[in-house]
Amino acid sequence: MTNPVFSGCIPALMTPCTADRRPDFDGLVKKGQELIAKGMSAVVYCGSMGDWPLISDAERMEGVARLVAAGVPTIVGTGAVNTTQAAAHAAHAAEVGAAGLMVIPRVLSRGNSVAAQRDHFAAVLSAAPTLPAVIYNSPYYGFATRADLFFDLRQDHPNLIGFKEFGGADDLRYAAENITSQDSSVTLMIGVDTTVFHGYVNCGAGGAITGIGNALPDEVLHLVALCQLAAKGNATARRQALELEAALAVLSSFDEGADLVLYYKHLMVLNGESEYRLHFNESDRLSASQQAYVEAQYALFRSWYADWSQQPDIAALCA
Repeated sequence: MTNPVFSGCIPALMTPCTADRRPDFDGLVKKGQELIAKGMSAVVYCGSMGDWPLISDAERMEGVARLVAAGVPTIVGTGAVNTTQAAAHAAHAAEVGAAGLMVIPRVLSRGNSVAAQRDHFAAVLSAAPTLPAVIYNSPYYGFATRADLFFDLRQDHPNLIGFKEFGGADDLRYAAENITSQDSSVTLMIGVDTTVFHGYVNCGAGGAITGIGNALPDEVLHLVALCQLAAKGNATARRQALELEAALAVLSSFDEGADLVLYYKHLMVLNGESEYRLHFNESDRLSASQQAYVEAQYALFRSWYADWSQQPDIAALCA
């Protein structure tokens, strides 16, 4: 199975809220369309960024169906409290014409059992055998998929074509050494914003799933383009990519923490997108100190980027 959807830069969409703290599907579709128009290759919905534990199965499915109907290439997160529900989300994704699956491990019950996880992954992959899928590897889900399990699943499920790594630099290196370098048809997806350069240049990643790219799409697409050039040996692109990633470092680091959605929704509000002002839980909010810090870092980055991107060598390579 080919995997064109798992390439380039893919934002993990957040779910905007209406005034009564229900999903704002019009706002969701609008953002998906805007990001695709910017040059993103697809979107993810519902992963962790989409707050999948906080909305109902019906709401998640409506969001997926609305995005697909609007022409947005959509990769569907299958996180759920049990395998039956996860498989239902996969089947629904195939039914409405989604572009792919991001298969999240079994959580809470027998989460550290390799046998249980194999059965879980197999059930989800079997529910949508025509959709290309990647396993979402993250320490937050309490289970690390290793090469033996991955290739065991591949024998029975050819739609498993990739690996999304959210565990950080060392885990990306493991995936590159032991999984994606073993089979050239398997794609490695960068899953955390702090490892974009490392993923592309040192690990041969085929794409990046981003959180900060919701708020800074042009800048993140610029970073990805530079990393792709650097991965081909372009020395100027390598230097520029490292400069840009370093400038983004604080904003990207919010992707690693529990408050990532709170931070990135706040940046969207700073951009003038008021539909991201609310969260599903009324008590979920940044502290005054967190808010002041992220605002200062955002202003600093935007000021720096406006100056840096106008330097002659930067502008020349972009052209």
